[in-house]
Amino acid sequence: MSHGARVIRTGVSSGGPAAPPPVTVASSSAGSGAELMDGGYFRSCAGMLKVAPMISLLIGFISVNNSAWTDYSAYSFFQIVTMCDLVMILFFYIMHIFRVYRKLTCVSWPLAEFLHYLIGTILLLIGSIVAAAKSYNITGLVAGATFGFLATILCVISMWSSYKVSCITQSTSKYR
Repeated sequence: MSHGARVIRTGVSSGGPAAPPPVTVASSSAGSGAELMDGGYFRSCAGMLKVAPMISLLIGFISVNNSAWTDYSAYSFFQIVTMCDLVMILFFYIMHIFRVYRKLTCVSWPLAEFLHYLIGTILLLIGSIVAAAKSYNITGLVAGATFGFLATILCVISMWSSYKVSCITQSTSKYR
């Protein structure tokens, strides 16, 4: 967490009258706790990585919904998975914007979001593979499957960038 930049002015001068009393200015990208919304999250990398799969999922859903289906079960599964993923990503996006995770501390939000991305990405990958296999070169269905694969890749990138594990080498020296 960033605590912001601090500027401290001292009252000591190399000559002349004494300077005004010390002033401490603190700024934070997250803003104060009194703000309702986190405006910086819109422009952050994590915020944009949530918007990109939502757009891709919406385009994939619309492409499949407006095409002639050849296999009802494959494309209804794809539509259900894309809409559920879109709604859950939107839920976590709104949660981050309004800082709900600070108020509801009884839930492990990073774990909940990680599990959503993990399960949702696996289901989206399965749905996209099935949709691509059953598309029979119908352009709308191919486009839907393509945007499903794109959303899968974006979800994996978002999951990797948010939850990467840093390996720290431990020293082998013994303390005596």
